[in-house]
Amino acid sequence: MSPSVGVVLPTHNRPELMRRALESVLAQEYDGDLRVVVVFDRAEPDRTLESDRVQVITNTRSPGLAGARNSGILALDTDLVASCDDDDAWLPGKLAAQVAALEKEPDAVLCSSGILVDFDGRELPRLAGTERVTYEDLIRDRMMSVHSSTYVARREPLIEIGMVDESIPGGQGEDWDLALRAARRHPIVNVDEPLVRVLWGLTSYYAQAWETKVAALEWFLEHYPEIGDEPGAAGRVYGQIAFGCATVGRRRDAMRWAGRALRANPKERRVPFALAVASGAVSGKRVLLALHSRGRGI
Repeated sequence: MSPSVGVVLPTHNRPELMRRALESVLAQEYDGDLRVVVVFDRAEPDRTLESDRVQVITNTRSPGLAGARNSGILALDTDLVASCDDDDAWLPGKLAAQVAALEKEPDAVLCSSGILVDFDGRELPRLAGTERVTYEDLIRDRMMSVHSSTYVARREPLIEIGMVDESIPGGQGEDWDLALRAARRHPIVNVDEPLVRVLWGLTSYYAQAWETKVAALEWFLEHYPEIGDEPGAAGRVYGQIAFGCATVGRRRDAMRWAGRALRANPKERRVPFALAVASGAVSGKRVLLALHSRGRGI
């Protein structure tokens, strides 16, 4: 018998997108028990969504995405727990392919898949290029395709490693942190096909969000010192912090972090973007728009 699967769908004031995400999950062809918990975070729950396969709850933990995810995990009693953000959509065959892959690796905590980035109607696949993602891989490279909406995890081991960390500033990068902790126990199983459509936009990159993002990146440097020991990883994170500081007008901090990025990796490609924004030659929003249109991020 196929393992039971519970899907956590956290949502905050995006009813139309959320319903699309929910429909994509319920449309999966899967021969095991499949249930969904829609977790309303700082929003009035929509009880009309409830059915024999859909439960509606509110976030009972810390406000925000991390608390909402954990509220959903704890509300389930299924063998496996999966995740889908309210602005993404699962593609046909996603769940069956990942459950099959996970069952071949009994010690693995987590399974991911490739994604299809949807930016302004343009779709670009992003793949990891491997069937196993190690802790070292995730330190060296954030690996965009190892995305929260692709996650399928064994519930009990997921709880053992601490679920989603609610202490990260703004919940920024909580999926990276979870992947790192899962991969530390056993390499992540990866189905290297685009099985989730991920909707990209600029809303989360406005200036105020970048203050939080910078704080979150500094949190990662503190909790994962291995990042600073690996030149490419250090250059990447320092360059991201430099860009964030430049975007919110912290020019001196941007220059300092840009210098650190270049010392770690003289070829770090984020530094020119950070310096251009710090100089006032271009806005951070414009840089991100250009990158996102190519399926890339900073």
